[in-house]
Amino acid sequence: MNWIRGKTIGRGSSAMVSVATSQKTGDLFAVKSAELYRSEFLKREERILSTLDCPQIIKYIGSDTTNENGELMYNLFMEYASGGTLTEAIQEQKGKLDEFSIKSYTGEILRGLNYLHSNGLVHCDIKGRNILIGENGAKIADLGCAKWIDEVSNIKDSSRISGTPVFMAPEVARGEEQGCPADIWALGCTIIEMATGRAPWASDGDDAVSVLYRIAFSGEVPEFPSFLSENAKDFLSKCLERDPKKRWNTNQLLKHPFVDEFNSKQFKESKMKSPTSILDQDFWDSMEEVIETPRNVTTGCSSISVMDRLRKISSSIEPNWECEDDWITIRNENCLQSVNFAGEEFEFSTISVDEPTTAPTSGSDSVYNDDEDKF
Repeated sequence: MNWIRGKTIGRGSSAMVSVATSQKTGDLFAVKSAELYRSEFLKREERILSTLDCPQIIKYIGSDTTNENGELMYNLFMEYASGGTLTEAIQEQKGKLDEFSIKSYTGEILRGLNYLHSNGLVHCDIKGRNILIGENGAKIADLGCAKWIDEVSNIKDSSRISGTPVFMAPEVARGEEQGCPADIWALGCTIIEMATGRAPWASDGDDAVSVLYRIAFSGEVPEFPSFLSENAKDFLSKCLERDPKKRWNTNQLLKHPFVDEFNSKQFKESKMKSPTSILDQDFWDSMEEVIETPRNVTTGCSSISVMDRLRKISSSIEPNWECEDDWITIRNENCLQSVNFAGEEFEFSTISVDEPTTAPTSGSDSVYNDDEDKF
């Protein structure tokens, strides 16, 4: 496919996202790009995304490799969502959504999760920034951290955990199995984000180590917004159950009164294909604010060793609990540094994407540069 790269509209730890235009049809789509030599995670995301077909999951279009300014780039083509991220939608509504909107978005995210879990996938990083708003509602995006359920049960493949710390379930923060129940906890955290405009635990003045310890071992749950209805609070309690075995699954939650009244209408809409068309707003956010850490710890260790482990996780991070933007991504690719967990040495690297000089792809003679659009 011949296409022209437009302006950069998103930037993550291992890739950038641009608006692109098909030279044949003029349609807009999103292209997520990374240098070919370090495109492992992008190719993994493509392998997963290409198997999915759900109106509540961002649509896969294709991929290619281009030579831009002498650099080989791997490009993943996806549906372009005109409404930006859910986090952006919250900010546009003065920091919180009304309960009707929360209910509607929650139902759409929940159906997307139900589709993923039914097809053997765990997203591993549900949050407002990874939910995009399209013409037909909320769509789950950024499956770069997603895992197949059989990988989760495999000791070798579950040797690292993924996600954004303040959205992590207690069992994930402890370094235990990261399965479907972890996505449900993150959904509950996302509801709190919709209701308050902040990530859960954001009001705490504690440092990163203390907050991670609190999530993992305190027995507490995030504070429920007081203005929510009893139905909404009960739904939250089913999501934010600390014991993953008691946490409700997607099928149970879809029957909860909080979202059940929308089921007939939304089920009918789910039969429709998710379109790719020329849309009117240039916004996409693919911030991959995630950490991945070894699962080489046990819950039986002393409180001192636990604190030391959590301190290792948050080393070099100075978090601002009002937003997630201070979290960095740690990948176990092209290892540049090592840390010690539970007496064993593990290597990590921090991957970042430098500001590129956007070059034309095949069939284009123009170069697009937008120095003012920076994320």
